[in-house]
Amino acid sequence: MARFLFTTWEGGGHVQPMLLVARDLAARGHAVLVLSDPCNAPDAAALDVPFRAWTTAPFQTGKSRDDDRLKDHEADNPLAVIQRLLDRVMAGPALAYAHDTLAAIDAFAPDVVVSQELLLGPMAAAEARGLSLALLAANIWSLPTMPGAPPFGAGMLPAANDEERGMHAMVGQMSRTFFQAGLPDLNAARAALGLAPLEDLFAQLDGARAILLATSKAFDFAPEPLPAPFAHVGPYLADPAWVQPLAPPPDDAPLVVVSFSSLYQAQEPVLRAIIAALGQLPVRGVVTTGPTIDPAEFEAPANVAVVRSAPHGALLEDAALFVTHAGHGSALRPLMAGVPLLCLPMGRDQNDNAARIVHRGAGLTLPADADSDAIAAAVRCLLDEPAFRTAAQTLGAAIRADEAARDAAAVLEGLAP
Repeated sequence: MARFLFTTWEGGGHVQPMLLVARDLAARGHAVLVLSDPCNAPDAAALDVPFRAWTTAPFQTGKSRDDDRLKDHEADNPLAVIQRLLDRVMAGPALAYAHDTLAAIDAFAPDVVVSQELLLGPMAAAEARGLSLALLAANIWSLPTMPGAPPFGAGMLPAANDEERGMHAMVGQMSRTFFQAGLPDLNAARAALGLAPLEDLFAQLDGARAILLATSKAFDFAPEPLPAPFAHVGPYLADPAWVQPLAPPPDDAPLVVVSFSSLYQAQEPVLRAIIAALGQLPVRGVVTTGPTIDPAEFEAPANVAVVRSAPHGALLEDAALFVTHAGHGSALRPLMAGVPLLCLPMGRDQNDNAARIVHRGAGLTLPADADSDAIAAAVRCLLDEPAFRTAAQTLGAAIRADEAARDAAAVLEGLAP
């Protein structure tokens, strides 16, 4: 039996996959402990995963829009988003995260520390204790450290020629430079831990013996073969613990499911436009607002139900279309059910996920400020043209195969003494 300490933070869709990996290790007879925000304790309890809350590091006790400490929807450019990540997650609180991680290490005595890829503090804590470190990314890789991958954030396709490869390299280097603003804070934390300073913020990731991408190889644009220490381990997706049951609206009309981020991205305007668009069409609509938005804020026509949550796994069995911001889980789960998507990305990894969907012919993309007429036209197109569903079924079958072969637990076992 080995012992695995997982560290993550309340950043939306990456929490549930880490809990699922921890559960798999526990089922294989290992001891696990997840260190995260108090608001994630119910999700851990639902999977019977031992849990410990951050106390010194920043933490959230709830999942409302007021609880969100990143508030990246208030940033008006990519550089401002990076600065918020550095100040509020990656570098500014690195020492606080390290202190909490060291306390958990001393109490739990893990053999391996598994960190979410943005938490530099726990990585430094593992280094200070001389422990094996792995990173677990529950999405496509978001940092400018993977050679040969399209730059993150803009929805770029794989480079097809030298000119595009040069453009990708330039954009990646610019992004890498922007992140160096967090280096003084990280080095201050390292000094407090008795560690030598780094010349590059991303050198902190070099201590990872494995970087696990909990996404589908069939979905990703990553280079083949992946450079070490990266490895695709398959998607880990499930309904979170806070989801409530809901029966689909009765009727024979096509079912359109709408879901945007479980975090707050100021998505009220786009949800209103989608609701108005569905009201123009002979469809049944189910709109889930998530924990950060009250369904009572929306007026809906008779053919559209607006609820806080619903079991997407069950709804997708009957769905004809999924309308989404294209977060990682919201992109893969419809595809795995063979359902095409209409994507209205709002930032983060969403442009990149949407690009992968559209490139494979499994959906369409509109800007997040599209009006209801444009959304209605796109919905009609996706429902009327069978090629979209065929492409979604083809891609979905490959993603399901990657899910069936997922092996994060086996890879992590190989890191234990």
